[in-house]
Parts: sequence; structure tokens; C-alpha cells
Amino acid sequence: MTWGVHVSLAARWLDPAETEGTIIPFMVLYALHDALVKPMPGGLHTPSLAESWALSKDGLTYEFVLRKGARFHNGEPVTAEDVKFSFDRYRGAGAKLLKAKVREVQVVDPGRVRFLLKDPWPDFLTYYGTTASGVGWTVPRKYVERVGDDGFKKAPVGAGPYRFVSFNPGVELVAEAFEGYWRKEPQVKRLVFKVMPDDTTRSAALKTSSSRSTGRSPRTYVGLLTCGSCREQAATASSGSICPTSGIRSRHGTTSVSGKRRAWRSIARP
Repeated sequence: MTWGVHVSLAARWLDPAETEGTIIPFMVLYALHDALVKPMPGGLHTPSLAESWALSKDGLTYEFVLRKGARFHNGEPVTAEDVKFSFDRYRGAGAKLLKAKVREVQVVDPGRVRFLLKDPWPDFLTYYGTTASGVGWTVPRKYVERVGDDGFKKAPVGAGPYRFVSFNPGVELVAEAFEGYWRKEPQVKRLVFKVMPDDTTRSAALKTSSSRSTGRSPRTYVGLLTCGSCREQAATASSGSICPTSGIRSRHGTTSVSGKRRAWRSIARP
């Protein structure tokens, strides 16, 4: 699968420690890395690398039980040491607030990690377990210490559904399905993020790939990220409407959300 990405991919997005305060880097993080807890279709705080967690009665301690069998792409198991290391090296958005609120991170044993807060903080999971920050996304301590921060950006190792293959800054990022992913191996075996910041360029790639896709045999296709014009017209779009920028007709009609009609974005199917 090839995705036409609307922004230029940055090397820092390969490292959860440098996650910015925007949602964009998470398109890369969700592919290459994994978090203890993260937003998924099933819920805002979905157990991932952590299979469960508990909050003490005084609101000062969060203890996470790590998922057995979760491994990084290099075969190393995900441990509490990796979780603590990832928190300590985090320097992205929210780092100052998180480290001001968290008194200590304790490694109870290889499968359990404990966060001790200075004061009760009901928003801890909002910052640690959502896209508000990348602090909960875990990297392998031994590998990072061996290759360094710069080496990690050149060849990142994560625990996500896709393993890193190559990165050409400003051009594309290539990843392949990780057979050892704890949830399940992805059905899409090769994922390419191709930089196409111009709406018309993405549209042309979409139309070309669509014309080459026949029958139901597997094909590489381009997913078109919804352009600005489509988003602006989302509330009033009708079935079969045409995007004024790309010239592409919405092939999936509309759906009603909270009383508003919203056009589904168009993608080429194999």
C-alpha cells in the first residue's frame, strides 16, 4: 500500500522521544512503534504493550503490567526497563509538565513498572496514554544506548506492526509487516509513505493507480488523504459530490454524523 502523504516526512518522527504537539507524527508512530496505552477504535485508553494497569487509592501510584510476548523488531522482549528508559529520555511536547508531575519511575520486575506522582493528577493517562504526547511509546534501551540518538533515527527499532526498511528524507518512508507483532501480523505486507504535499499530485497518483487496479487481485494503490477543500465542504457535501481541488467524485456517498452529512473520502480500491 502506498499512501500519498500531505506533508514532508521528518526524521525526528521516527523517534517517539521527539514527538511534537501535533497529531501528524503519529501516522509514523502507529506503524513503527507501540505504547503501553494508546487510542484505538475500541477506546481512548486501549491496553497495548501494557495488558492492564491500576491506580492506588491515594491517586499517587500507577502500576502497569506489561504484555507477555511483546517484542521489539530486533527480537528483544519489551521490559519495564525499556519503559522507564523511554520516559526518562523523552523530550517532546509535554515533557516539562510530565516530569514535573512524576516523582519517580520504578522497575518492579521485568514485567511491571510503577509511576509515582508528586501529587494526585487525574490527567496522567491523558498525557501518558493518548496522542497528547509520545512519552508512552516505548523504544529498546539496549539498542538505543548502542547506536545513539542519531543512529536510532537512521535505523529505528520499535515494537509496532511494521518494521523499518528505509527512509529517504522528503521522499518516502518504507516499512514491512512485522511477523512477531503481539496483536496480529498486518494483512498489508508493505507500507510506503510517499511525500505528495500538493493536492493535484496526490489526485493524479490516485487516478493512475485506480485505472491500473482491475478485478480483486492484490494491487498497490494510493490512499488520498482528504484535502483542505474536502474538509471545508464536509458538513454540506452530498452523495457523488466532486472535490473542487482534485476533481475526484466521492464514490462512497455520505453518512450522517450528529445530524450533519459528511462526504466519505475517496480511495482507490484493488
